[in-house]
Amino acid sequence: MKHSEDIPHPFLEVIIHNDSPLPGLTGLCAGFENGKWRDEDFAKHLFRWLPEFALKYSESESLNKTNAVEKLEAAALNIFKSKKFESRGEFGELLLHAIIRQVFKTVPAISKIFYKDGPNDTVKGFDAVHVVCTDSDLELWLGEVKFYKSITKAITDVLDELDKHTKTDYLRTEFSAITNKIDDSWPHADKLKRLLHSNTSLDTIFTTISIPVLLTYDSLTCKKHTCSDQAYKDALKAEFVKHHNSFQTKLGASKLKVHLFLLPLNTKKDLIDALEKKLRIWQQI
Repeated sequence: MKHSEDIPHPFLEVIIHNDSPLPGLTGLCAGFENGKWRDEDFAKHLFRWLPEFALKYSESESLNKTNAVEKLEAAALNIFKSKKFESRGEFGELLLHAIIRQVFKTVPAISKIFYKDGPNDTVKGFDAVHVVCTDSDLELWLGEVKFYKSITKAITDVLDELDKHTKTDYLRTEFSAITNKIDDSWPHADKLKRLLHSNTSLDTIFTTISIPVLLTYDSLTCKKHTCSDQAYKDALKAEFVKHHNSFQTKLGASKLKVHLFLLPLNTKKDLIDALEKKLRIWQQI
């Protein structure tokens, strides 16, 4: 499985996408089928990302016809065995992983799930650690996600985390943890380790950092529509711009290179139910 090439076919439709001015904005939607928001199809698509998301690089690279079933089961078991789906972050991290891979062709640097201390532990730190490979360097993508029902609460809580997670002491601790988790067989391992070394000034590192922020929320627009026609897309665009303006105002002046991803849901509960059902199947392959 080559992280840069072998990725699932895009599922989410990009309704709006602006890189500048900062913070950027991308609004996406799963759409409808036969009058129903596509919870189950969306869950099915997300699990196609599971091996890459839940296995470390060397594990996913070694997938073949003789061990595929065993490794796919292991990937599902790595998510968690707890029934506390409402309070867990793994599904949100899987969402973020899939979306930034689809939209910006990022490459995962570490599998955070693989490095949990136990089956029910939640991994601390950034919700995604990816890179974008340029001709001469690496762009480091450190993601934050709030898999919420309320967009207002999602904005408030993620801005609080951005403030905490971009302080010098926190970043140094996180960079040390990331470095220790990098799979040595990953092609960009040495370059990322050099970038995150304690001898490298944070000023230098900050020039390479992008922060993708994914917020989900139960959307009134999704509830009012039954098909992905132009009226629906126009209503979503207006909703996205409204929430982006709120996020931008509350973020204020910032040196951070933030890109906001908004994912409206018919209901968070319905998507979690679909994901839970799919997870149970994968855990019993």
